[in-house]
Amino acid sequence: MSFENVKEKILYFKLKQKDKDAFIKAYDLYIDDIYRFVFFKVGNSVEAEDITSQVFLKAWEYIQNNSLKDYKTLKALFYRIARNLIIDYYRKKSIRLEVSLENNSSEILGLKDKNSDISEKLEIKFDYKKIEVGLLELKDEYREIIVLRYVNELTIKEIAKVLDKKTGNVRVLVYRAVNALKKVL
Repeated sequence: MSFENVKEKILYFKLKQKDKDAFIKAYDLYIDDIYRFVFFKVGNSVEAEDITSQVFLKAWEYIQNNSLKDYKTLKALFYRIARNLIIDYYRKKSIRLEVSLENNSSEILGLKDKNSDISEKLEIKFDYKKIEVGLLELKDEYREIIVLRYVNELTIKEIAKVLDKKTGNVRVLVYRAVNALKKVL
């Protein structure tokens, strides 16, 4: 078991004891990943911020009601709540994903280029836009799998917990999603 897993388990048990400081640490640890996940699903930074804040409010409610017993990791809990809130969002709004290619969404998503070479930055920005457009052409399930796996860097096991699927099914979905994205690109 890695140091990160041990740290998360300790944080998880502190949360079960309704420790507010542990919740603040969990918030700081997962806010960026959850926001990025939500943003890729709703395509609007204002809506993504609202939904992300709802994720943590809902998580705190679970903690207060002693409903944490079903989740093995905090990460799975936060992603599961985010996923359910996004589904509710689309049910209420009945709209499709729209990502603006006009603004610099790579900065919003925390995908900043650390290299200052202008030609390389332009190439990376072009590749990012190509992938961003390609993601829009994928079905929702594939888009979600790619964001979870490659943007938020979740393991196959973690994705399986979030989606409530078997790890073998998730591996197949990742494979199919990547192939679908390759075809689009």
